[in-house]
Amino acid sequence: MRVLAAVDKFRGTATAREVAAAIGNACWDLGHDCDEAPLADGGEGTLEVMGGANRTTRVSGPLGEPVDAGWRLQGRTAIIEMARASGLTLAGGAERNDPLAASTRGTGQLIDAALGAGARRIIVCLGGSATTDGGLGAIQALPSRARLRGVELLVACDVTTTFTDAARVFGPQKGATPTQVEFLTNRLHALAEQYRSEFGVDVRTIPGAGAAGGLAGALAALGGELVPGFDLVADEVDLHDRLDAVDLVITGEGYLDAQSFEGKVVGGVLHLAEMAHRNIAVLVGDADPEAAARVQAITLVGRFGEADAFGRTTWCIEQAVRELLAAR
Repeated sequence: MRVLAAVDKFRGTATAREVAAAIGNACWDLGHDCDEAPLADGGEGTLEVMGGANRTTRVSGPLGEPVDAGWRLQGRTAIIEMARASGLTLAGGAERNDPLAASTRGTGQLIDAALGAGARRIIVCLGGSATTDGGLGAIQALPSRARLRGVELLVACDVTTTFTDAARVFGPQKGATPTQVEFLTNRLHALAEQYRSEFGVDVRTIPGAGAAGGLAGALAALGGELVPGFDLVADEVDLHDRLDAVDLVITGEGYLDAQSFEGKVVGGVLHLAEMAHRNIAVLVGDADPEAAARVQAITLVGRFGEADAFGRTTWCIEQAVRELLAAR
């Protein structure tokens, strides 16, 4: 049997690459071929599944502290994960973040570094941001916006939140109080007018412009194209062709819920596998009962218990895959 391990990370316990390798180990032990295809939805973890960082640039972190941010240059394509420069984790989480001061300046500095290195195609992966600055910091960090002429700027995101709704939707999870959310919303409205005046782009009309606290909208104002993150990753790793070459697809993520079917890895793989008429199995750490029933997902918590599911994740994955393949 030929198996494709098309999986996302199990957040906090195993990277997508580790999950795919565990599935591969189980397959090879039973004499089956396995094509390991770690995936992401355009947010955190995307850089790793697309080859990992091979460049590092010191930039301004979300709260102004210096950060050594990894990014990738392959040929003339640069891959930037904004969380590595402007992420909530770098700010110390929601408890230590300053929602009003948090800036995307470091992400803009990475884009500038990529341009300086000769990139003509730049992929910016959103997700995990500390910021709601409407991307102003990133714009201000680009000393010469003329350098973006002729450059393909792709912005990977998986939300449809509008620019001026970014604070209301995402602000609280970044530590913003109700009063701060109101202030940030007013600031986003003012920035939308500024971008319309300066760039001739009304970011308020662009679905998804509110991603990463409005960074998506700012990059769109600079000529960037917002694209579904999963679709972009799938194209980059030739997922469609790899699906055609296998008999069984195994996908999964750490926690399955209703959002998993809306622009995330599991939903995307399910759709492509169905279109290709391939058998598919879903393996997750844990799941919302309704979501699990929807795809008959195998959960590690349900099969091995919470302690092993979180403490020995890759071992549990290998065992679950052996059982799955033995039953076929």
